[in-house]
Amino acid sequence: MADNNTVQFSYLPHTDEERQEMLKTIGVRTFDDLVAHIPPQIRSKGLNLPEALNELELREKIVNLAAKNIPASQQACFLGGGSYRRFVPAAVPALVSRSEFATAYTPYQPEVSQGSLQVIYEFQTAVCLLTGMAVANASMYDGPTATAEAALMASRLTGRSKFVISASLNPEHKKVLNTYLHFCGMQSDSVPTQQGVLETDALDQETAAVIVQHPNYFGCLEDLQNLATTAHAAGALLIVITEPISLGLLKPPGDYGADIVVGDAQPCGNDLSFGGPSAGYMATKTEFVRQLPGRLAGATVDNRGQRAFTLTLQTREQHIRRAKATSNICSNQALNALTMLVYLTLIGPQGLRELAEVSVQRAHYLADRLCSLSGVKLKFPQRFFNEFVIETVLPASQTLSQLKEYGILGGIDLGRIDSAYANCILIAVTEMNSRLELDSYADQLAVVLDSAGKEPVVTTRHM
Repeated sequence: MADNNTVQFSYLPHTDEERQEMLKTIGVRTFDDLVAHIPPQIRSKGLNLPEALNELELREKIVNLAAKNIPASQQACFLGGGSYRRFVPAAVPALVSRSEFATAYTPYQPEVSQGSLQVIYEFQTAVCLLTGMAVANASMYDGPTATAEAALMASRLTGRSKFVISASLNPEHKKVLNTYLHFCGMQSDSVPTQQGVLETDALDQETAAVIVQHPNYFGCLEDLQNLATTAHAAGALLIVITEPISLGLLKPPGDYGADIVVGDAQPCGNDLSFGGPSAGYMATKTEFVRQLPGRLAGATVDNRGQRAFTLTLQTREQHIRRAKATSNICSNQALNALTMLVYLTLIGPQGLRELAEVSVQRAHYLADRLCSLSGVKLKFPQRFFNEFVIETVLPASQTLSQLKEYGILGGIDLGRIDSAYANCILIAVTEMNSRLELDSYADQLAVVLDSAGKEPVVTTRHM
């Protein structure tokens, strides 16, 4: 348009006459009249785009921009908080990229989708074995949306609309969960953690579920047995968010009496890929299966007596009246779920246990090294798996910035989520962190603290 403060796009096909005709049909005179309801201070003042480049110039510009990225593999990376750098065997991408898995989007027709349906069925089986639950769905979009869908499922099962949420949940899970609950007219009560774990008896007859993460965002292991007893005594359910690699060593939530178990498939063969894509998983008890959202593949026998697979219990809005649907999730992350399945199949139960043991041993070794330094202490006196929180005499942002200069991505600044943790760093250790990297982290942190000129602080590490 030719109005003031309006950007001209020469590549748009509409003429000025056509634009005027559209505005007339809408019932306004100018484009500014059309957007008058948008406050002027938030309107675009122009895109300030550079002049067009030819193909060679554009290629050079993109290459130069890409060169600014430093892959995590080129640094000592201790980042975690829900996404983890783990080793992906070459067989995983080789298998999942085969053309046999490049199937139609939706396996609605079992006659031509037996391969996809069998993979989904086996993924569900793997999730059940991991979590100790009886039934699992075909996957969700990711861990946070699986958490939110688990809450809605609990509300349908209990007829209640209030949730007790541990403050030690991953912030991303909490944001997605609270968005779902808010717009569904439900209530969430975030309960502060005591020494890094949830301890609550704040349940009433309106509580649908207690939602807890194990290991939690701070890396601490929760008392699932006590939480399950407390929740069930109040007629509520227990929803547990899990990390799949930890289940190679930790007792599965189903054994503690969890009602719904969710998690994210990213650590199992899925690369970080700048934060996605991934897949969520969800498992529950047999008696709750009809409220399980998403797809569910089942095994049956066809008219020739052969074993066959098909989608079953399809309580989704694509198949039944929208008002009765369990969820608007009408898809699943098939490729990422397949990746998790292939990964777990390759390493097997013993391999998963050994991987978990390596993670926990190296994490505790690093914690011991760091907490032997003056000015460093373990924030929470709890058992942990492969993540833990240290508190230093320096602001976390300053500590991490200086460690980065030594080529160490030292962890997550927890001050970004709560000012009370301004000096706290969340550190994750995996099989990708060698003994050399662990020692280097401790040595360089000592240099950072010494260079700050701080007085020595006597600290004690609790286990």
